[in-house]
Amino acid sequence: MTRSLFTRKHERLRQLLVAARKHAKLTQMQLAQRLSRPQSFVSKIERGERRVDVIEFFELAVAMGIDAHAFLKALTYEDGPQEGRPRHENRSRGKAGKPW
Repeated sequence: MTRSLFTRKHERLRQLLVAARKHAKLTQMQLAQRLSRPQSFVSKIERGERRVDVIEFFELAVAMGIDAHAFLKALTYEDGPQEGRPRHENRSRGKAGKPW
């Protein structure tokens, strides 16, 4: 298994999280308050200094009001279908106006 912290996919995850937070019109401090965490928690995630586990990801999604499934789908298909994955005709990125 590769280390995910410095991969293109992790970089894309960070970009999408930042875009989702900004789309929700939240500052790092406001998001951190919704999560009952310090602002540095959000900052470290966004800068790539900290990884996010599945539970934390879902907490972030709820706090930002995003569709976690659509978000992960955008992350999964960033480079198009890979070997072993079916090709999908509809590559919708979620609701209109959202960055994913």
